[in-house]
Amino acid sequence: MTGQPVLLTSDADGVRTLTLNRPHRKNAIDAELWDALRTELSAAGSDRTVRALVLTGAGDAFCSGADIRNGVSGEHPLYRMRTLNDVTLLLHELPIPTIAKVDGVAVGAGWNLALGCDLVVATPDSTFSQIFARRALSLDCGGSWLLPRLVGLQQAKRLVLLAETIGAAEAHSLNLVTWVVDAATIDAFVGGLAARLVAGAPVALAQNKALLHENADRTLREALAGEARAQAVNFATADIPEAYAAFTEKRPAHYTGRWAVPGTAPRATAPTATEDS
Repeated sequence: MTGQPVLLTSDADGVRTLTLNRPHRKNAIDAELWDALRTELSAAGSDRTVRALVLTGAGDAFCSGADIRNGVSGEHPLYRMRTLNDVTLLLHELPIPTIAKVDGVAVGAGWNLALGCDLVVATPDSTFSQIFARRALSLDCGGSWLLPRLVGLQQAKRLVLLAETIGAAEAHSLNLVTWVVDAATIDAFVGGLAARLVAGAPVALAQNKALLHENADRTLREALAGEARAQAVNFATADIPEAYAAFTEKRPAHYTGRWAVPGTAPRATAPTATEDS
């Protein structure tokens, strides 16, 4: 693997694919790969030509977690955790839809990065584990926040405290995998799914994703206020009249996310001079 990039980046038709590229280590994430993920996720979030992101792994694994091959380093763990947290937040807060394409093992931090994506597609032979307790570690990459929200507190405790390995079918039954697709067809399935997301209204998708994340811990009153704010943002784009026109004309809509505030606000005018002024 000498000379090979640890993270591969490719773009096609509005979809950016990030491929963890350490197959000799089942894509375990070392310091170099953490830094590359932070850089590329930040770039994807600020590139308006990117309308969806796919996260996957090279070879026969998605990601076997953080690379602990070299044991404990001399660096204070707090500094390393800051990098992990940066990556986790960047992925979670991306304003575009994200898909984890999992074929093979997804373990520890690797599994939690997959869970941090909006949608997870796995093959039947994929396996998953919150392996931390077996390594005398606690959860990272957002696992303590994600798992109880996805499976409930009791199942989250089971997965974390026993550090069991589960298959794709059970992960799907626990709502930890969105679809299970044969390995021979997963590329085409994810490609079609990403194309559907790219065809969506980008501002509306970003608003919907943000609302779902924000409202996990809000009251109904707070959630309604957030929905009203988001809808106002949507109506300031050219996608709303395009959606109405496409519906009327019975054709597919072409969404751009372009800012298009109608010029309906009255202009302020200077007072007219009079003999009394």
